[in-house]
Amino acid sequence: MRTKWLSVLTAFFAGLALSLAASTIQAEEIKIGGIMDTSGATSDVGKDFATGMVDAINWINDHGGINGKKIDYTWFDYGYRVPEAQTKYSMLKRMGVVAVMGWGTADTEALSTTVMEDKIPYISASYSAHLTDPEDSRYNAFAIADYSTAARAALTAWYDKKWPEHPDYGERKPRLGCFYMFASPYASAPIKALKEQAKLLGFKIGPDQNVSLTALDTKSQIMAMKKFDPDVVWHSNTSMSAAATIKDAAALDLDATWILNIWAFNDNLHRLAGKAAEGAMGAAPCAEFGQDFKNMDMVEKAAKEYHPGTPLEERFKPTVQAWANAMILKEALERADEAGEITGETILKEGLETMDNYDIGLGVEPVSFSSEDHRPTGEVRVQEWKDGSYDTVEVVDLKKRWPKKWEEEWLGY
Repeated sequence: MRTKWLSVLTAFFAGLALSLAASTIQAEEIKIGGIMDTSGATSDVGKDFATGMVDAINWINDHGGINGKKIDYTWFDYGYRVPEAQTKYSMLKRMGVVAVMGWGTADTEALSTTVMEDKIPYISASYSAHLTDPEDSRYNAFAIADYSTAARAALTAWYDKKWPEHPDYGERKPRLGCFYMFASPYASAPIKALKEQAKLLGFKIGPDQNVSLTALDTKSQIMAMKKFDPDVVWHSNTSMSAAATIKDAAALDLDATWILNIWAFNDNLHRLAGKAAEGAMGAAPCAEFGQDFKNMDMVEKAAKEYHPGTPLEERFKPTVQAWANAMILKEALERADEAGEITGETILKEGLETMDNYDIGLGVEPVSFSSEDHRPTGEVRVQEWKDGSYDTVEVVDLKKRWPKKWEEEWLGY
């Protein structure tokens, strides 16, 4: 009988030890969620971003984690559908994630009130300026210049460096036209700021042209824009429809400089548009994949290690954008952990909002957040695709150049 009880007790304590060990392992894991688009309207850039995010988190885990703790990352494809994003967010919340790596503008803005109530930081690939005012979106953040800041900077760089070379310079106002999907919160996010900047610089503004995110034929829009005869044209869709538009413009002799936002101005653009991309300009608030910037070696090493069968030439800027967001998450998690615990609230208040000119490399300007302002930076590098490489046109510091407007007028849109 005594032997039987000893066996029972031994089994009990062995099971208890295993249970405690499992609890300890679980406590050493940090649950992070992801909501990505790998099948919807922005999957032309979303797939590379989603892959880059997995690479970055795997790399963090393989190189010490968060002060020794591993990140347990679970992500879902939501097909660029807002209701699906809301469903996936609810699932991640039930799983106990302490932060979410998000994607699109419509869904991120739709969830901004919810994540603030839930105190779950939401680090998105939407760089909408609407998400930068903590009064409305305290728990939203991202690593690079917002769309409005980038658009203002890109137009300013063209005005500073390209317009003086135009034969009509000094004789008339420069003319700006805009191409974007009107119904897309992402594509339309910076338009108000862009046009305000155009008025500030003295542009004449033409009629906007509606171009779907999935458009492959934009000849009718090009013909309509030709009547206005723009000097510079802004395009804020992703690279697939932007490339189609630029190719049609070249075929129909629309003689204007194209300026594109970050999701269009990347290696995918010139792969798709070919010679038509020559001279295109864009906001480049982070580096292209493989460019010589601090920490790019990690990005390339991870791509080689985790995807040995995929040529590096197939990776492009969205990978780097994902790494940038992962890098600020890593730093915020470490600061929260050192402050005593990792919760959504400490990730925000002891992590993100303590960053002041934090340098993550990757061609990203040093990042700063405060409880009053979630714009990461006011400085944007603007580049041009020329002779097979990216040339810097100008680095525009909006905060320094227009300090009063930056402080009093431009936060949140």
